[in-house]
Amino acid sequence: MKSVPGTLPVICASAPNVLILACHGATGPEISQPALRHPAAPATRVSFCARGAHGGWRVVFSSCETLERKRREQRAEQRAVLVAPLQALLQNVFSVLFPSDCRLCRTPLNNISRIPVCAECLEAIQPARAPQCVICGDRLTGAQLLVGNGRCHGCRDFEPEFARAISFGEYESGLRGLIHLLKYESVLPVASVLGNMLAFVIEELLPACGDALPLVVPVPLHKSKRSDRGFNQAELITRAAVKRLPKRLELATGLLVRQRVTISQVGLTREQRIENMRDAFRVRDRHQVRGATVILADDVMTTGTTLSECARVLKQAGAERVFAATVARAFQGALQDIAIHVEREPVIHAEEEAIAVSV
Repeated sequence: MKSVPGTLPVICASAPNVLILACHGATGPEISQPALRHPAAPATRVSFCARGAHGGWRVVFSSCETLERKRREQRAEQRAVLVAPLQALLQNVFSVLFPSDCRLCRTPLNNISRIPVCAECLEAIQPARAPQCVICGDRLTGAQLLVGNGRCHGCRDFEPEFARAISFGEYESGLRGLIHLLKYESVLPVASVLGNMLAFVIEELLPACGDALPLVVPVPLHKSKRSDRGFNQAELITRAAVKRLPKRLELATGLLVRQRVTISQVGLTREQRIENMRDAFRVRDRHQVRGATVILADDVMTTGTTLSECARVLKQAGAERVFAATVARAFQGALQDIAIHVEREPVIHAEEEAIAVSV
């Protein structure tokens, strides 16, 4: 038997159609020589070959390929161990910053956005198109339309202190949910979307303001309420709105101060609501407001009592005219539904909703 350099010849048993080969990585005729590795020789590769249908031999197992595959698997496992904590951290951060479901309709979000609301829900929020009172913006009934002066019963009986109030849309469905995300769940990027809507309303009021640029004043929160919430939603929305207006208006955030806490307006008569809000606000700088046109800005308007009281205080301090701009308007026909919703909400939401009704 012919020996291969560096090996000792051995007799290799083979089953029918199976041949076991041992070599040093040699090729050609040397592969067919059974051999045993010499201690000083390189590592031996062991291959199992089987006779094919046409009499040829093919490799069905190779020790080198098996070892290489195991090494690749080990390297992959090591990388997985190192990367797994980072992947888990990124997933947790992503789930916080970019929730997977729309917070309004619960459908999965298919894009990365700071606002956890799908495009369909945002597009569904449209300006109110119902016939509205020319003073407070409340929805007019068929009988009120027949009167012909464009005013609702409330404005005919108790004319508000502001000259006109306009809202973007009705306080329901998607718009209501969007406002709740900001106020009750502190999703602050929502203020940018609501600011676009408020900017649309303020722009409608600008022609009525004349040549002088008006002061834009957000309705303030009491310091205790602002401390609990951490922000004033009206101020955040108004800041976003002013940035989007073609004319740079002056934002007077500290001009109006809410000096005392008021009780919930739910269930109160109009006279009781007016008395409840009496002297709740004061003007910090009378010189700034004297002779100016003011646009009050807020997130929601319901009965208009709060906005009317703010307007009264501003005019008493010397403002020439006061307008009101809000994102949403709770029409009179929907006020009963709001009161029912307050009773069904969790306690923290019920308290906040009661305050919203007072606006």
